[in-house]
Amino acid sequence: MVEDNGQAPTESLLLEDKLREECGIFGIYGPGCDVARLSYYGLYALQHRGQESAGIAVGDGKRIYLQKDMGLVSEVFNHEKLDRFQGHIAVGHVRYSTTGTSNPANAQPLVFHYHKGMIGLAHNGNLSNVSDLRHQLSSTGSVFQSTTDSEVIVNLIARYNQGCLEDAIVKSMIDIRGAYALLILTESKLIGVRDPYGFRPLCLGRMGDAYVLASESCALDTVGAELVRDIEPGEIIVIDEGGLTSRKALQTRRKAHCIFEYIYFARPDSRIDGFNVNKVRRQMGRRLAREYPVEADLVIPVPDSGTIAARGFAEESGIHFEEGLMKNRYIGRTFIQPTQNIRDLGVKLKMNPIRDVLAGKRVILVDDSIVRGTNSSKIVDMVRDCGVKEIHYCLSSPPYRNSCYYGIDTSNEAELIASHKSLEEIREHIGADGLHYLSMEGLLEIFGESRNNFCTACFSGDYPEEIPCSEIHDKLILE
Repeated sequence: MVEDNGQAPTESLLLEDKLREECGIFGIYGPGCDVARLSYYGLYALQHRGQESAGIAVGDGKRIYLQKDMGLVSEVFNHEKLDRFQGHIAVGHVRYSTTGTSNPANAQPLVFHYHKGMIGLAHNGNLSNVSDLRHQLSSTGSVFQSTTDSEVIVNLIARYNQGCLEDAIVKSMIDIRGAYALLILTESKLIGVRDPYGFRPLCLGRMGDAYVLASESCALDTVGAELVRDIEPGEIIVIDEGGLTSRKALQTRRKAHCIFEYIYFARPDSRIDGFNVNKVRRQMGRRLAREYPVEADLVIPVPDSGTIAARGFAEESGIHFEEGLMKNRYIGRTFIQPTQNIRDLGVKLKMNPIRDVLAGKRVILVDDSIVRGTNSSKIVDMVRDCGVKEIHYCLSSPPYRNSCYYGIDTSNEAELIASHKSLEEIREHIGADGLHYLSMEGLLEIFGESRNNFCTACFSGDYPEEIPCSEIHDKLILE
């Protein structure tokens, strides 16, 4: 069973109506390169994917050196720490805990000694059968130092590694279910692995003679690497002194890329599985405008996740785009939460309306999603207090009704507002004059012939694979 310490993430008050990012991973094989600093910059580019902990492991051909701690990338590392790393292979990780307690023991990369040397692992995603696997391994003698599902993967690899490491990874992939993009580090190799559905993103880049693997292409851009391609679902990439080799380990009947990478998680300047995130979000806004041709004076984004879709809505509708909500960009991970009696200040500390822009106007507020409906109602109240005539709330995704078991931190379904309220009831709950979600058909149409290559279980309840009852039970009791 996954453990939890009952501590809410530091920004939960301000982001309680948003989904939590998964994790970000970055790896480089670059003889002659300062791999530690390049990993530092790569993780900086992926900081949006996790703000709880950061870590870098470096291999020099003989052993693996590790530095990790709780905090942002800039808090965990400095020049002195990076100077201590000497090697030509590195793996980095930024984490938001979707499973396991938020504490230093669960920070990644995880590095272990085993009978063949040392191995390090960085994982983005969530195993959907972790409880069963942990029980099986524990009953046969495995000892766990953390509560993460990532350590289960390391144990499996070590147990199967009687021959070559790649064969052990394949055997482990047969056992595990769910979402995983992995970077595996030995003293002399960098290995990238993507689950057979391709839930979580992973791409390959090249920088001279060096190879780079990362969750998003924006990290490649940051370090000056050129995007080569996305790692295929079920593929294993091995990079060592002999160069790069690829192995198709597992096949599935379908792809199931996470649709929320495009709606919310990924940086707009990333390209994932052939699609530019910025372009996709703009198309979402355009489609929204066609589905909801309401008369209004202004299109206002809920920053920052609604900004690009709002621009698309304005372009398609011809309604003027204006920034009517200003985000406070200096509220970070260390923000001190207000006390209970002034809890309503949370959203106002996060963003503030521009009264002169909004007063007397009919406005369309564009956001990416509504999860619990808490912040949305506060935003509507805040905008209405500025003297607007009408508020139409538009979402660039369908209603979020179902829990995710693949690396996104969502509540149990009872706390997801769209799982138990109708569209009209949600509209009344948040206090808007109008409410429109992007239709599932409208969303998938944007991807053309690739429309069937996505996991949309959070909207439809159609999970790509069966979720074990033990995982559903664990999620319910943790919530």
